[in-house]
Amino acid sequence: MKSATPKVLHDICGRSLVGHVLAAAGELEPEHLVVVVGHAREKVTAHLAEVAPDVRTAVQAEQNGTGHAVRMGLEELGGSVDGTVVVVCGDTPLLTGETLRRLSATHSADGNAVTVLTAEVPDATGYGRIVRDDSGAVTAIVEHKDASEAQRAIREINSGVFAFDGALLADALKRVRTDNSQGEEYLTDVLGILREAGHRVGASVAGDHREIAGINNRVQLSEARRILNDRLLTAAMLSGVTVIDPATTWVDVTVTFEQDVVVHPGTQLHGATHLAEGCEVGPNSRLTDTRVGAGARVDNAVAVGAEVGPEASVGPYAYLRPGSRLARKAKIGTYVETKNASIGEGTKVPHLSYVGDATIGDFSNIGAASVFVNYDGQDKHHTTVGSHCRTGSDNMFVAPVTIGDGAYTAAGSVITKDVPPGSLAVARGQQRNIEGWVARKRPGSAAAKAAEAASREPAAED
Repeated sequence: MKSATPKVLHDICGRSLVGHVLAAAGELEPEHLVVVVGHAREKVTAHLAEVAPDVRTAVQAEQNGTGHAVRMGLEELGGSVDGTVVVVCGDTPLLTGETLRRLSATHSADGNAVTVLTAEVPDATGYGRIVRDDSGAVTAIVEHKDASEAQRAIREINSGVFAFDGALLADALKRVRTDNSQGEEYLTDVLGILREAGHRVGASVAGDHREIAGINNRVQLSEARRILNDRLLTAAMLSGVTVIDPATTWVDVTVTFEQDVVVHPGTQLHGATHLAEGCEVGPNSRLTDTRVGAGARVDNAVAVGAEVGPEASVGPYAYLRPGSRLARKAKIGTYVETKNASIGEGTKVPHLSYVGDATIGDFSNIGAASVFVNYDGQDKHHTTVGSHCRTGSDNMFVAPVTIGDGAYTAAGSVITKDVPPGSLAVARGQQRNIEGWVARKRPGSAAAKAAEAASREPAAED
């Protein structure tokens, strides 16, 4: 991966690679779930503690092969496990719980000692080949580096995913040798050991070979991201969501939708974002951990940790920062930024304003180019604006300050004191006009000439 980040911690669609694998494995409701960690295990273990605190970890201090890794996992569980043991790879984010359920069901139904998940792929380079006998039974898995030319022509490959009889697996791992090109313990050798002992070895073929694709570089990471994103968008569209342009729309696995949502091109939906019935998002919007209410509209906007109420309107070119909460039919307009702000029902902040650490009541209007001055250089302070207020353009509300219900503030005011309900607050200097200033201070300028011409126009009319 050429990265300081361990491979399995690279992210696609809102989860790490190992996080996707854990989600698929979790659908089996296993009695035990163990992750074998080795390279950069401190980082991996810390990540697991955050995203899957119930998962157990086993340390593979030296990377001596897949068989050795599985032995370390079994030792974490006491050395042996009764029942079925399913082994999956940590870098296969497209693997689904449904495929693992089919693997497990096939394993049990056929009475196999081991069942391997296989797939037919267009290009098998680098993968272990599935070798079958004339009856179709699996006789061996041969790693690419150890395969003959005839074996390399086989397109059915080993996915690295297996279902084992737990007791037989533990015994066979003790007999795995290291006389191969890598000098490692291959888990795949267990199949030959069990077969030679007279046990049945079977296979379950994945319906889509892309599910078993492992990630080894950034190109493959990007390809997997596209596949998973398409899968998520297809599921959304089949559930009643309109996605205008799937090619430019990106979603996380944790995003949820209701029916009749419309997602316009260039939209990114991340985290725990939820879009309620009939809302529209985009174009060119990025929502993270944001809830959008029924019938709301978000246009060319960025929102993080925000709530957009039913029939509310956001944008274009608005930024809702964490703690922004819009009630029904509230409006956040063009070039408006909000943070930790509650905007009441029907209230509008239409233009060029910053609303931070504030509560605004219902059906109020905040004039253009207003700033809620919430930070004194050390502490944040709160501003309260009541319901049915009308504040003028270019207002500064210096917190802490309260504007009472039904109050007005004049344009250009710097409000530093509370405004009682129903009052008009004017906080600006009186205007005075200094006549003839341009002629005296800027003689000969274009402005002076225009002023002189304008001063002659009434006389000419007389």
